[in-house]
Amino acid sequence: MLKCRVKQQPPSPLLKMGNSYAGQLKTTRFEEVLHSSIEASLRSNSLVPRPVFSQLYLEAEQQLSALEGGGRVDNEEEEEEGEGALEQSCPPNPYQLHPPPEGSCTTDGFCQAGKDLRLVSISSEAIDVPAGFLLVGAKSPSLPDHLLVCAVDKRFLPDDNGHNALLGFSGNCVGCGKKGFCYFTEFSNHINLKLTTQPKKQKHLKYYLIRNAQGALTKGPLICWKGSEFRSRQMPAGAGSSSLFLPLESAGLPAPFPSDPGPGVNPSIPLGALQAGPASDHPALTAAVGPAVFNGKDSPKHQPPVKNHLSAVPRPSALGILANAGPPKKRHKGWSAESPSAADGGYPQGGGNRAKCESAGLTCVPQVGLVGPASVTFPVVASGEPVSVPDNLLKICQAKPVIFKGHGNFPYLCGNLNDVVVSPLLYTCYQNSQSISRAYEQYGASTVQPISEETQLLLTVYYLVQLAADQVPLMEDLEQIFLRSWRESHLTEIRQYQQAPPQPFPPTPSAVAPVTSAQLPWLAGLAASSCNNSVHVIECAYSLAEGLSEMFRLLIEGKLAKTNYVVIICACRSPAIDSCIAVTGKYQARILSESLLTPAEYQKEVNYELVTGKVDSLGAFFSTLCPEGDIDILLDKFHQENQGHSSSSLTASSVTKSAPLDVGGAPACTSSHLEGHRIRPFQLAVAQKLLSHVCSIADSSTQNLDLGSFEKVDFLICIPPSEVTYQQTLFHVWHSGVLLELGLEKEHVTKQRVEQYVLKLDAEAQTKFKVFLQNSFQNPHTLFVLIHDHAHWDLVSAVHNLYSQSDPSVGLVDRLLNCKEVKEAPNIVTLHVTSFPYALQTQHTLISPYNEIHWPASYSNGVDLYPENKKYFGLSEFIESTLSGHSLPLLRYDSSFEAMVTALGKRFPRLHSAVIRTFVLVQHYAAALMAVSGLSHMKSYTSVETLEITQNLLNAPKQCPCGHGLMVLLRVPCSPLAAVAYERLAHVRARLALEEHFEIILGNPSSGISIGKHFLKQLKMWQKIEDAEWRPQTYLELEGLPCILIFSGMDPHGESLPRSLRYCDLRLINSSCLVRTALEQELGLAASFVSSEAPLEKGARPEALESDAEKLSSTDNEDEELVTEGSTSEKRSPVKRERSRSHDSASSSLSSKASSSAPGGEPSAQPAGPSQGEQARSPQPCGPSEEGRAPGERQRARAAAGRGPPSVISRHSPALAPQPDPGLKSCQRSIQGSVPSSSSQLSSSGSSSSSTAAPAGPLMLQAAQCSVTRACRQPPVVFLPKLVYDVVTSTDSSGLPKAASLLPSPAVMWASSFRPLLSKTMTSTEQSLYYRQWTVPRPSHMDYGNRAEGRVDGFHPRRLLLSGPPQIGKTGAYLQFLSILSRMLIRLTEVDVYDEEESNIHLRDEADWHYLQLTDPWPDLELFKKLPFDYTIHDPKYQDASLICSHHQRIKSEDRGTHRKPDDLYVRRQTARMRLSKYAAYNTYHHCEQCHQYMGSHPRYQLYESTLHAFAFSYSMLGEEIQLHFIIPKSKEHHFVFSQPGGQLESMRLPLVTDKSQEYIKSPTFTPTTGRHEHGLFNLYHAMDGASHLHVLVVKEYEMAIYKKYWPNHIMLVLPSIFNSAGVGAAHFLIKELSYHNLELERNRQEELGIKPQDIWPFIVISDDSCVMWNVVDMDGGGGERSREFSWTERNVSLKHIMQHIEAAPNITHYALIGLRKWSSKTGSREVREPFSRCHVHDFIILNVDLTQNVQYNQNRFMCDDVDFNLRVHSAGLLLCRFNRFSVMKKQIAVGGHRSFHITSKVSGNPMAVVPSQYICAPDSKHTFLAAPAQLLLEKFLQHHSHRFFPLSLKNHGHPVLSVDCYLNLGSQISVCYVSSRPHSLNISCSDFMFSGLLLYLCDSFVGAGFLKKFHFLKGATLCVICQDRNSLRQTVVRLELEDEWQFRLRDEFQTANAKEDRPLFFLTGRHI
Repeated sequence: MLKCRVKQQPPSPLLKMGNSYAGQLKTTRFEEVLHSSIEASLRSNSLVPRPVFSQLYLEAEQQLSALEGGGRVDNEEEEEEGEGALEQSCPPNPYQLHPPPEGSCTTDGFCQAGKDLRLVSISSEAIDVPAGFLLVGAKSPSLPDHLLVCAVDKRFLPDDNGHNALLGFSGNCVGCGKKGFCYFTEFSNHINLKLTTQPKKQKHLKYYLIRNAQGALTKGPLICWKGSEFRSRQMPAGAGSSSLFLPLESAGLPAPFPSDPGPGVNPSIPLGALQAGPASDHPALTAAVGPAVFNGKDSPKHQPPVKNHLSAVPRPSALGILANAGPPKKRHKGWSAESPSAADGGYPQGGGNRAKCESAGLTCVPQVGLVGPASVTFPVVASGEPVSVPDNLLKICQAKPVIFKGHGNFPYLCGNLNDVVVSPLLYTCYQNSQSISRAYEQYGASTVQPISEETQLLLTVYYLVQLAADQVPLMEDLEQIFLRSWRESHLTEIRQYQQAPPQPFPPTPSAVAPVTSAQLPWLAGLAASSCNNSVHVIECAYSLAEGLSEMFRLLIEGKLAKTNYVVIICACRSPAIDSCIAVTGKYQARILSESLLTPAEYQKEVNYELVTGKVDSLGAFFSTLCPEGDIDILLDKFHQENQGHSSSSLTASSVTKSAPLDVGGAPACTSSHLEGHRIRPFQLAVAQKLLSHVCSIADSSTQNLDLGSFEKVDFLICIPPSEVTYQQTLFHVWHSGVLLELGLEKEHVTKQRVEQYVLKLDAEAQTKFKVFLQNSFQNPHTLFVLIHDHAHWDLVSAVHNLYSQSDPSVGLVDRLLNCKEVKEAPNIVTLHVTSFPYALQTQHTLISPYNEIHWPASYSNGVDLYPENKKYFGLSEFIESTLSGHSLPLLRYDSSFEAMVTALGKRFPRLHSAVIRTFVLVQHYAAALMAVSGLSHMKSYTSVETLEITQNLLNAPKQCPCGHGLMVLLRVPCSPLAAVAYERLAHVRARLALEEHFEIILGNPSSGISIGKHFLKQLKMWQKIEDAEWRPQTYLELEGLPCILIFSGMDPHGESLPRSLRYCDLRLINSSCLVRTALEQELGLAASFVSSEAPLEKGARPEALESDAEKLSSTDNEDEELVTEGSTSEKRSPVKRERSRSHDSASSSLSSKASSSAPGGEPSAQPAGPSQGEQARSPQPCGPSEEGRAPGERQRARAAAGRGPPSVISRHSPALAPQPDPGLKSCQRSIQGSVPSSSSQLSSSGSSSSSTAAPAGPLMLQAAQCSVTRACRQPPVVFLPKLVYDVVTSTDSSGLPKAASLLPSPAVMWASSFRPLLSKTMTSTEQSLYYRQWTVPRPSHMDYGNRAEGRVDGFHPRRLLLSGPPQIGKTGAYLQFLSILSRMLIRLTEVDVYDEEESNIHLRDEADWHYLQLTDPWPDLELFKKLPFDYTIHDPKYQDASLICSHHQRIKSEDRGTHRKPDDLYVRRQTARMRLSKYAAYNTYHHCEQCHQYMGSHPRYQLYESTLHAFAFSYSMLGEEIQLHFIIPKSKEHHFVFSQPGGQLESMRLPLVTDKSQEYIKSPTFTPTTGRHEHGLFNLYHAMDGASHLHVLVVKEYEMAIYKKYWPNHIMLVLPSIFNSAGVGAAHFLIKELSYHNLELERNRQEELGIKPQDIWPFIVISDDSCVMWNVVDMDGGGGERSREFSWTERNVSLKHIMQHIEAAPNITHYALIGLRKWSSKTGSREVREPFSRCHVHDFIILNVDLTQNVQYNQNRFMCDDVDFNLRVHSAGLLLCRFNRFSVMKKQIAVGGHRSFHITSKVSGNPMAVVPSQYICAPDSKHTFLAAPAQLLLEKFLQHHSHRFFPLSLKNHGHPVLSVDCYLNLGSQISVCYVSSRPHSLNISCSDFMFSGLLLYLCDSFVGAGFLKKFHFLKGATLCVICQDRNSLRQTVVRLELEDEWQFRLRDEFQTANAKEDRPLFFLTGRHI
């Protein structure tokens, strides 16, 4: 007979231990052990803090199990735990095996004949299988890892559906070949199964065996035994087995939650809210979790097979065993309670295939043909006799017990299965907690053991014991307890391993005696003894079945009435325990069982109760409550009495209220209307953050976004299918003006046009989305931003769509936004926007953590970062308001409502609590409305809170001249219940004749807003709307409307609520759904902005509500106090309502019967006026009970009550309320008596912060009281269910609200229970990283398939996530982002080009200067030669340079004036913004498909390999050989000639003059550059229109690597290191010399091929690195050639067009230099009229290296080297030609170029700026030397201070300075005359010039004394001789005989301010005698 011990209190050891059945200790032994254990612990010096119950640890009893069958292994597959381990758990009198025959083999895995039967051994052997037999695998408990092969007659095996197996057995032994076993018992003996229970084929024959492709025998599908083996454990044949829980040692990851409960599921569990889906379509379903089991032909065949490894649950099932009236048939005792997976089950497929069970858990969904509701379901493995559930359990208990399967085996249940719920959640929690965290694996998993099962169970008992009567257990809490305990007990090992490197043989951990299974029941009983029977421990001797039976017996007998939890322990299996925990407390059981329902099931259940009329009993009950009869009868009576005359005191006021509405001149209300669209600083900051993230994607080297290729922005906003949200978004888009700004629409955008840009994700969405995709495909140059607003909604994967395909809206987001087209389109950026991003922050997320943008905090280190006139009031502020010391809790719960609900829950156990709650609340509202309407006795039937809401709702409109009222939001998630509430309230309102007092609106996501005509008229008038057709389409448009908004829908979809929202009644939200997203989403409805001048905000951080009396007492009165009658019935004693904290609004000790109409109490508080912005406060100080007090008295009473500083804001409504009941007069008088003192106290203490004067009259007072005005300054009051209130307001040790540590979203699960806790100090970014590490998506989540766990390649590159609190303005921020993104793209396609007029044009007017053949495409050589050279520099960049005089030009103006400050050239130059054309040159930021290959950055082309080639040539002037290096990419080697492939570089190929190909550009282009590796315009692909060309970058040696990195596919010419500090002259010099040298080499090379030397192309292009676009002028010669009348247009052309035109010019080789005009918008027809000029050319020149062989650039020059060179070329008699009809645009580039030269002091640490006057000094002086080249110092000095050397020349343009052989800029006020000393050079006639100075710069031997004697100088003219050193200075003076005409003084010698090693230049100055 079974022994069962029930523990109610711990017995004395003697009593307890007197029993000696197996597994118990003898008494004396126990005492001895206990004594020595205590002694040992006292002596122990171990550092390990003992776990909480370590004093009770007893020495482990090394009992040998009488039934040795192989010890239980920790990490067995669950099956083994079920079978193998199960056998050892049995009672001590085991099943008696027949002793084996003498001498036979008894080895496990072999038959008695000694033949091996193990699958691994004989899988490849040929086995003889008779016809009609199948090979199957049997499981032996003693060999958990092996299958034994047997041959069994297939008639005795089940078919696909688990049916039709014959009873009995017929099998053969495949080992020894023995045939004809007719009994499974006999057969199991033969194959040595060694069973300890009755052998059953169903239990031990597990798998079909099949041959794989190689012919080897492998484990196949499970055998589908009827009703039990829906294990879904194995994959299909040969795919290997997959255990649901990874074995501990092999687990790379801690075992995850074992199943996917499906979408919307909530594993955050009130102990077990793993929600499972409906097991049937029968609506009466109540759910529990476990596998689906099917009878007969009910198993569905229609489901498509799901791919391996998708643990997808086609509909998470709440499972059920079918209601089964009688006990089960003998052979199949009960139903096997199956797998741990919440949604486990078999997955039968049709066709001869045996039930192929997919990987971890596909559930079968029973169809509708089931008998009765399928409500119960079962946990993991079952054992032993079935337990019968009593028939009338629910009736007697008034709640369904929820049984959580714990450790070990769980028995079968049968009987009345509807009345219990079984869940595997606790089992899952235990399993997870035993998996050792990855974090500790590095310390050696062998030493850190998981927490033991006994410890787990004991901790669970401790946890349950300390739960309060109104608390519900949470899995999260339990996991944290396990984690803490485990850490504590392993502290030493963990520390030890952290300090020392892991050793090969780690020391054994200090032994802390573990709890043994034998001590466990005793310790559990001891723990439970202290909790007043709320936890009851039952100890079983044999199996859990007896404990469950005992529990059911006690429940039926009513002995567990006070017990909330029953812990059943069976500790008889020595290595392990069996346990389960039953929740029997009515409150807890109800909440837990309801939390197991998915949202869909919840709605179905409620619907069923409404449709079947089950709720009628509730209505009947309500009608019995009211002594005066049913409420409806009262209402009808009231209606009849009041018909025809005023309904109540309210009507009189309503008449006065409507009066001002009709009169035009009525007083207007001060409240403001809807605000216009205005961007707040925060929104702008967020928009800019978004923009910078998009830019960083574009800037990254991955080239995932080419911003440069986009010309405009387009967008589509996807929102959930809510009509109000849709209209709200349309409104935002329309009013933001973004469509006009993006150029998507022209002026006058209509609402219909806006609709194209907003997509409601409903059935029609797909077609609209296709249009969007098509647009994106057709417009590759438009950047499309796909905005997914409210992105946490509908994360269901389209692949794992758990719903029938008939519901197209489920998984829609995944189907649309994650489709291949969106992911791959290079021009679509996806932006997810949500307030609750947690489900998008998992290990599998597609969004890179770098692409997350979080709303910034408003304060940082106490500094207000973005000052705004409104402050955001969100969740943290609401929670803050509940803390003690704060005046007015904004979050409250209603205790009387909760009490009523609990009482009714017990009375109606079969009704869902949502139904009960709704009916109670509606009843409360009805009674409150009746009470306010005059039926004052109805106050007893409502709660204080509801009465307060209704009073304020009805009274508010009377305080505003316009009748503005407040909104009450009543949240009813379940739509059918919302409809019931709406009908009921509307009926009550009609009966009370209040239809014109307030509106009732049913807000349904799928439909728009409908309101009555009367209220529509009011709204139109308030908002000044003329349109007759207008209807409010968003809740925001209901501003000021007195109304109750019944807000339905399972989730809010982002609807914004108006500022007049005063109460947010969330008492009906699904309190069992404890998931962070769900809670925050509901509370987010109340989030709002409040005026920041509210006293609350003064100097306080936004969340820290101030409780300073001075600030608060002066605020004005609030609308809650429009309490007319008291707020609570007199029957309730005030003492009973008192609670220690004032969060229950009815918690004060003063009865709120005291009416608020005390007239004298008000004005004292009035002066503060509305400007104080009380909105920042919750309306309720300590609840309505204090409403009647005058403010001062209330403060005193509060202070006296010890509730913190007096910080109450009084909120009364003076003189407007009707008179209270006569019975209240005395109370009221006493309050009035206290007024004078309180007002004086107030005025002294508080009016300091008041700014408005006292109101003049009642009208003013009323206006100030308007509820809308007031509402702008105070957040709404929120009422919550008690359970939710407790979760939201409780905090952990760090101060983090409990709600934040819940599971973040139902679509994800924790990766491990060994996770650290979130902390309060975490920023949003850190929280994101936390969730990314510790959560994984469920299989139903759309990210589930993205398995790149955190690897970068798993992230989608163009996907961003914007998160910010609800209602904070994210829509405005992302619309602003679109605007600035568009502006930036336009800016990216634009460039600033220099736009300056040519200078000095007036100096050029003689007629013989003009080339008059206006239509010539090319210059006529003969005509051109006759043109004089124009010496004047016209380039505007040289506007400040010295003028060059010639005899043709006499400078008229004596003073050219300084136009610019020195060195401000860059800053002051004029630019114009130009749109880049398709022929522009680009910098490194441009990426497009066409030029990827050109740039060397195409993914197909690896980083371009380049080779370095030396190229040397000698140059006599330098006196040494020049060694240059070429870097030549492989792709460019064809431009060069090598001695052999890969050999010595010989020359650069040059084409022939005669080549006429249009395919390439003949002239090689050289671009010298420095400091512009990123910004230089070297990408000429588009400029050359794709034509082949040779482009060489000329770079300094130290910059070679960086240029190479940015331009891997460009040829580089690297200058020798001696030129590292040289200027542009050196580069030009080397380019020209190299080119000439190369020309010679090519002539020689091609001469051998028979080509004449003069036929080799002699031109090169030298181009600046800032030339961006090229233009051509098209002439329209109107009046003939000579006519001055002509029109012209300028257009952009490619550089290819210009080059090919110039290269095709006849006689081109006769020109030495060809250039283009510089573009300017101010160019007049005069400049372009003549096509060619003979003048200076700059910036982009085509140089004939052959003709200019003997003219060099000056290699030392930094500035004006092109002017200098032009003058030399001209004086050498060569032709310079400028094509005036071609122009080049130069981009303004702010970095690099000549600006990269900084002149600084050589003395380190001297930060002083050096001015140009310090660039020279006297030789041998102590002057500070400068770190700059001497030549640069010279040029800069002369530019700014040349007047020191040439005082006579200043502004003396008629007498220029004579400059020999060079042009140096002497500043704009000095003119120079250039002459060349070379023989045969062209010089101007100087005979008529008197020069004011002479400049000799490094003059060579061509300058002789005789040459200088030809020129005439003014008396006092000055001379400046510049040489390399002092020695040559003297020699020059002597050689040129200068002392004859010039006078020198010693002090006239100078040098540049260089150190000797920097080779300064020396000057000598003198005066003409």
